[in-house]
Amino acid sequence: MSKIEDIEVSNLPSHLAIIMDGNGRWAKEQGKHRVFGHENGVKTVKNTVENCAKVGIKYLTLYTFSTENWNRPKIEIETLMRLLVSSLRKELKNFNKNNIRLNTIGNISALPSKANRELKEVMDKTRSNTGMTLTLALSYGSREELQSAVKAIAIKVKNNIISPENIDETIINNHLYTHNLPDVDLLIRTSGEHRISNFLLWQIAYAELYFINVFWPDFSEHHLVEAIKNYQNRERRFGKTSEQLT
Repeated sequence: MSKIEDIEVSNLPSHLAIIMDGNGRWAKEQGKHRVFGHENGVKTVKNTVENCAKVGIKYLTLYTFSTENWNRPKIEIETLMRLLVSSLRKELKNFNKNNIRLNTIGNISALPSKANRELKEVMDKTRSNTGMTLTLALSYGSREELQSAVKAIAIKVKNNIISPENIDETIINNHLYTHNLPDVDLLIRTSGEHRISNFLLWQIAYAELYFINVFWPDFSEHHLVEAIKNYQNRERRFGKTSEQLT
């Protein structure tokens, strides 16, 4: 089985994003309620975060709760929010120990007040950490993000703060939730699904995509290493030819 120590650190993805999918189906296979899957998924999050920090990933973004997830059964949403609060409390010490800074993207105001307070407190207490930036996408939807950015830019154009002729990628980037993050290099999705599901649509324009037929609770150090190795064996051309890269 592959280990973190097997990774060549000279060619790591700077920004790794993960769509953590399959908790519910994993629980169903065990004959358990979906909540059981989410609880075990939290353990996978902890291990993945620690392994990414250990190998030297600078930015890790996890699709934790989407705007569409608000449509799930009330008991499942309450469980996810409870797990968020308890996990943040438990992991604060480890975040500081591993020099991890917590960040978030999404419509955070939509979260329950208790989860919002806990989130802001942990972000504040890890703000000075300089190692890996862990970003939780919470109440996040890429289309909503783009809509918000367009509205903000439109208001500035209306107020003569920005000229329409000057709107470029940099200005758009500066109005996204991810304005303080680089573009995604590698996107992993678990559970065997081959969809992006409204996640970082702008930011993954040139990302390498890696789909794995493993439910999130079973995603291990071995799977993470294999995904990164796969990334390292790809040629990233960004529209150029192979000859131009040499």
